[in-house]
Amino acid sequence: MEKIYNFKKIEKKWQKKWKEEGTFKISKDSGKKKFYLLEMFPYPSGELHMGHMRNYAIGDVVARFLRMRGFNVLYTMGYDALGLPAENAAIKEEIHPSSWTNRCIEKMKKQQKKMGLSYDWGRLVITADPEYYRWNQWIFLKFYEKGLAYRKKAPINWCPQCETVLANEQVVNGKCWRCEAFVEIRSLEQWFFKITEYVEELLEDLKKLTDWPERVRLMQENWIGKSYGTLVNFRLKGSDSLIPVFTTRPDTLYGATFMTFAPEHPRVLEFITGTGYEKRVREFINKAVIEDRFTRTEEDREKEGMFIGRYAINPLNGNEIPIYVANFVLMEYGTGAIMAVPAHDQRDFEFAKKYHIPIKQVIVPSPEESSTGEDLKEAYEGEGIMANSAQFDGLSSPDGREKITQYLTQKGWGRKTLQYRLRDWLISRQRYWGTPIPIIYCDKCKIVPVPEKDLPVKLPVKVEFTGRGNPLAKCSEFVNCKCPKCGSPARRETDTMDTFVDSSWYFARYCSPHFKKLPFDKKKVKYWMPVDQYIGGIEHAIMHLLYARFFTKALRDIGLYKIDEPFTRLLCQGMVIKDGAKMSKSKGNVVSVDEITQKYGADTARLFILFASPPEKDLEWSDRGVQGCYRFLNRVRNLVEEIKSKHKKTVLKTYDQEEKKLNRITHSAIKKVTEDIESFHFNTAIAAIMELSNGIYDYLRKKGTSSHLRESVEKLILLLAPFAPHICGELWEVLGHRGSVIKKSWPRYDQEVIKKEEMLIVIEVNGKVRSKVEVPVNLEEEEIKKRAQVDEKVRKYIENKKIKRIIYVPKRLVNIVVEK
Repeated sequence: MEKIYNFKKIEKKWQKKWKEEGTFKISKDSGKKKFYLLEMFPYPSGELHMGHMRNYAIGDVVARFLRMRGFNVLYTMGYDALGLPAENAAIKEEIHPSSWTNRCIEKMKKQQKKMGLSYDWGRLVITADPEYYRWNQWIFLKFYEKGLAYRKKAPINWCPQCETVLANEQVVNGKCWRCEAFVEIRSLEQWFFKITEYVEELLEDLKKLTDWPERVRLMQENWIGKSYGTLVNFRLKGSDSLIPVFTTRPDTLYGATFMTFAPEHPRVLEFITGTGYEKRVREFINKAVIEDRFTRTEEDREKEGMFIGRYAINPLNGNEIPIYVANFVLMEYGTGAIMAVPAHDQRDFEFAKKYHIPIKQVIVPSPEESSTGEDLKEAYEGEGIMANSAQFDGLSSPDGREKITQYLTQKGWGRKTLQYRLRDWLISRQRYWGTPIPIIYCDKCKIVPVPEKDLPVKLPVKVEFTGRGNPLAKCSEFVNCKCPKCGSPARRETDTMDTFVDSSWYFARYCSPHFKKLPFDKKKVKYWMPVDQYIGGIEHAIMHLLYARFFTKALRDIGLYKIDEPFTRLLCQGMVIKDGAKMSKSKGNVVSVDEITQKYGADTARLFILFASPPEKDLEWSDRGVQGCYRFLNRVRNLVEEIKSKHKKTVLKTYDQEEKKLNRITHSAIKKVTEDIESFHFNTAIAAIMELSNGIYDYLRKKGTSSHLRESVEKLILLLAPFAPHICGELWEVLGHRGSVIKKSWPRYDQEVIKKEEMLIVIEVNGKVRSKVEVPVNLEEEEIKKRAQVDEKVRKYIENKKIKRIIYVPKRLVNIVVEK
């Protein structure tokens, strides 16, 4: 009868041992090759579920694997501890943000330790610690000195009833989350970082990031949004005021029948003030601005807008065109004002149809065709021949763009230009729980930076959280101060920094977390940086990663770094899905870390979450799958117990056919697991370990125990150790070994042993060669077919396609036939 192992006792034993021995403490070791492995640090929200834990399990397996392979691994943890949720908790639960945050951190640390994560906790970084955010302030001052930090007006969400600024997350259906009053848009002086100073380098250096997912690089490239085009100056009717518009299609200028402004555009309020349109347009702006920018620009999103009562004059033909404010126009694109050509842009076409705006076609596919535009069923967005465009009729689109741009330049109505979508980074937040911006305002000296000797500017503890206004602005002890320059009464800046500032350089602080002279020790950073492998969610593909790249370049230019990019390799793990939806507390479908470790143990949880799916894909939670992993670990444990009780001390020096087969299976497994962990194919690595376990059991049934068998079992435990470290530590000890299994060297494989028993199989998809793979000569046909389907090179050709049949030509090829 199989025994069930006492995982609770085993896990406590080994976690205690690792802590007492300082097993994961990191030191600079010039004799070893360094590897900096990092997961994106979490916001301390209170309780971890298995959706969160997937990220950490991935990192921990790699860290343990690399240590066993002789690397000096920097692997640690911290908490992105400042931000809005803690402040909301202060209002709702009447608890100070620091108390709420610390309580959450302690709970998360306990859960992470329970999972056996091998962090060096001595390097813990918490961004709410004044000794951390003092360096945010120091960096701000350095940016200010270099002209990278500046102040200007920008729109904010304002609740007139609570008399406070709201974050976008605090606006629900256009209303304040707390009092449900309608939110207004107001302009306020705020602080910015000049990320656009590095725009070209940020774009060009994406080419260096060859080990980042292509979709992440593309997302950043699109966000930066470099485009060549023409700047056209329209005139506001009844005024000498000009409205500059950026377009990549000046060949369609004669087809412009209206103009659209982004709701955030400051000139919209200027145009409507004092007019009969003011109230309605303001209401529309308040509604549109608070929408997520991605949602606003989705193709299937309904196009909404409002006429503002003003007209623009087209410089080419003198036509008056109405000006609208529209939800699908973003301030980030061009100048925030767009000439709308409904005949040649589908979004403009849909808008024009909805609001009964004329449509004029000025590009036709060929000279023989003609159209006014009113009979179009959809926009014609392609290239073609210019028509209805005065002296430019008959020109091809490329020639027309060139000629019209030249004409506009000669007339002083426009010019050729280069535009970027990227805008400077607004870092001001009118909230308490963030890094205070180190600026003082003096009536005599104006804007005065806080002297470095006075850092950190600490958050005051005694503040009142009412939900009305910024708590810092109401704290006289914080606000009132003396000017560092002239000694006159002055006031502190009450805005705090965007928490993306905290996460834009934390990875460098890990290199020397207790350094007192600078944000980090330059010598330590030179040794450890850049991060060799970064792991985190795709939701951070743009903002966090872009800001971290900007900080790295800016800090390099003030002499702190010698690197250009912070992260060499990037893995974006998929979500954990349960009951058809992303695992989250709000959906009520979470599996907590405490729940699964209590029932099955940490090793089972780790094994399942890495076995169920490739890391970059979404993972469907399965209770049966968890139970299967639990049974497998029990099976390995019982195997070791059986070998221990029956092991013969005789050392066999010869190999019969069964020994040769076991030897080949063992070396093949070592090769497979090694390569799969290196390429983050944890699911197939675990499958190879299971296959080795089956081979060992097969040998045991046929031959009984032997020194060859024991050697294979030891290799099995070493291969499994990064995935299930607690039970493997115990089994290693059961076999009579002294010392921890995780301090042992990773097993090596003999290619010659494998080659003698392997055959090369060609894999085709619909008759085209897509990959080649070596498999054991005696591998069953069904297993060969399975391996062909999970091959990394093949997967992209068969993913989301129905497999009609799989043809196997013995010892030669597999052809997977899919529906086209």
